[in-house]
Amino acid sequence: MEDVSDPPFRAVCKKNGADLMYTEFISSEGLIRDAIKSRQKLDIFEEERPVGIQIFGGDEEAMAMSAGIVETVNPDLLDINFGCPVKKVVCKGAGAAVLKDIDLMIRLTKAVIKSTSIPVTVKTRIGWDFDSINILEVTERLQDIGVHAISIHARTRSQLYKGEADWNWISKVKENPRLHIPIFGNGDIDSPEKALEYKNKYGADGIMIGRAAIGNPWFFREVKHYFATGEKLEPPTFEERIEVIKQHLEASVKWKGPKIGIFEMRRHYANYLKGIPNIKPLRSQLVTLNTMEEIVEVLNGGMVE
Repeated sequence: MEDVSDPPFRAVCKKNGADLMYTEFISSEGLIRDAIKSRQKLDIFEEERPVGIQIFGGDEEAMAMSAGIVETVNPDLLDINFGCPVKKVVCKGAGAAVLKDIDLMIRLTKAVIKSTSIPVTVKTRIGWDFDSINILEVTERLQDIGVHAISIHARTRSQLYKGEADWNWISKVKENPRLHIPIFGNGDIDSPEKALEYKNKYGADGIMIGRAAIGNPWFFREVKHYFATGEKLEPPTFEERIEVIKQHLEASVKWKGPKIGIFEMRRHYANYLKGIPNIKPLRSQLVTLNTMEEIVEVLNGGMVE
């Protein structure tokens, strides 16, 4: 969710029912070097709470120092990412690369826990590859050193985001009588029906949503409504989509400034307008405009049948 789950995106998710959100992951090395992009990712707002800040890294000292920096902005949680599979992270010995060395994972996590009074959680995968699935040991050892909750993406690193997430491993973790901390399941939840089915079938304490919310912040309210009633909500109308685009745009410009805010918003239009007939002309126009006033004018007058 890098370059996606920033404050403007989180704001529209919160309005549509997200219970707990995390920031984009932040490089521990970037934080201690005072890198501008890393520092900006620390921005959280009162209306987001509860909200966690997620960090990643492969060096104990850097992770400890970054945990201290994170504490200064007072998030509700501090999350460690041991699950990111992308090459640029793994090559630095961070993210899912740590799954190849559980002792290192424990040392890194201990360093963070000792450096902060904020509750620490972990996001991880079931293992590096199919021959080294170690999530049962990982969850026990993380709990034993004081981790408050664990989110499990039910794929190996070698799968990246391909193939099917194997939630049977989440079920096996939940069946462990030694484990008492909350376990959240992640991977392939793309409908309210699947969210309820998987939660009940595999026993997860909660569901973590990532890609399904991109361009679809209404997903959270749809899931909660289905959990409560067993009925599906009607999908958002075109007018609702336009209204959320405007809210997202306004927050993006306010947080990043007009030039960057408008430019970075362009990646979101296709997702918000996906599946709407004859939408290409409107979408093409939106990505060429350079002022918020022009964009809002087109959005207000761009209704399609």
